[in-house]
Formats: sequence, structure tokens, C-alpha cells
Amino acid sequence: MTAEYRVRVDDADELARELLAALAARGDVRRLDEAPSGRVLVLGGARSGKSSWAERQLRDREACYLATSEADPSDAEWMERVRLHRERRPAHWTTVETLDVASHLGHDGPPLLVDCLAVWLTRNLDDVGAWEDRDGWRAALTQRTARLVEAVADSPREAFLVSNEVGSGVVPGTRAGRLFRDELGRLNAGVASACDQVWLVVAGIPRRLK
Repeated sequence: MTAEYRVRVDDADELARELLAALAARGDVRRLDEAPSGRVLVLGGARSGKSSWAERQLRDREACYLATSEADPSDAEWMERVRLHRERRPAHWTTVETLDVASHLGHDGPPLLVDCLAVWLTRNLDDVGAWEDRDGWRAALTQRTARLVEAVADSPREAFLVSNEVGSGVVPGTRAGRLFRDELGRLNAGVASACDQVWLVVAGIPRRLK
């Protein structure tokens, strides 16, 4: 049986450095304060600062921003959110508005920032008829999420994927709310398993989980 421990180590302690080096050689230890890199899932609640934090990791680099939302001119509040997101992105970034995240993950290129998986899921739930319980919707959704998770696992490029953490509150009072919470939890778990790192942002403070 194995167990996991979280300890603080003084880098000036020679014995601690030797122990960590031995454990690292076996693949049994990793630093939790390393800069985020590779395939990174960034979780957080509403207005937690998760998107802003993810953007800062790539601000000084060329990057491709994959926006999963769809502009809706009839929704003034949503359009204002979209405008604010667009304005804070660096001018040297490329922005692509798409639901086909898997295809972009499947080929080489500059780092990707996907924002966000919760919106990606919502649009796919719409498309497969989940809200009205259309026949076959779950199988169709499972196929789409499996393709996304596989693309994350096999991606040759650096990618930051932002998603909402919605499972820590009260049980939603509607079927639609419970369905969304459950499916997003499954999606987040699948993507987390495929990522090199997972970070949780709470009140603007990031903490590495994986």
C-alpha cells in the first residue's frame, strides 16, 4: 500500500536535497511550486480569477486563445463579458472561436489557452439534446467528451484549459442544474487525468493539486 504526503522542504538542507533527488529518480516526488507547463487544467469557481491567472502564464509569449463561447448580440450582458475578455488579451495572441478544441490540440503550434470547458460542455449539451432528454444524448455526449480527453492526453503542444469547479456547493434544485453539475464534474475529472498539472484558483490564489 502506498500513501501520499505533503511536506515543506528547506532547499538549503543537504540531507533533504539528497532524499528528494533519490525519490525524484524513482518518479515518486514532484515539486508543487513549479511553474505551470505542459497540459494544464485550471479550475476555479465563478470570479475566482482562474481565467486571468491562466492568461498571465502566457502573456509574454505567442499563444492561441480558443474561445468556446458563441457571441449572441441579443444578450447584452453576455456580449459585455465577451468584450472584456477580448480587450484583456495581448494583441500578439491569435483568437479562434470554436467548439472543435480536439482538432487544435492534435497538431503542433504555439501554446493554447482554452476558455472555457464549462461553456464547451454547455454548448454540446444543447447540441445533443440533453436538456430535453433526447434519445441517445448521453452516448453522443460521452463520445464527444472522450474525444476531447483523448486529444488532451495525446496533444503535442502546451495547453492551458480553464474550467469551472461547480461541485462544492449545494445540490442544484433543478434537473438541468444537476445534469450540468454532474457532467461537468465528469469532464473535469477526465481532463485532469490527461493533464500534466492541475491548479485550483480560489479568491485569486492558485494552488497546485497535481
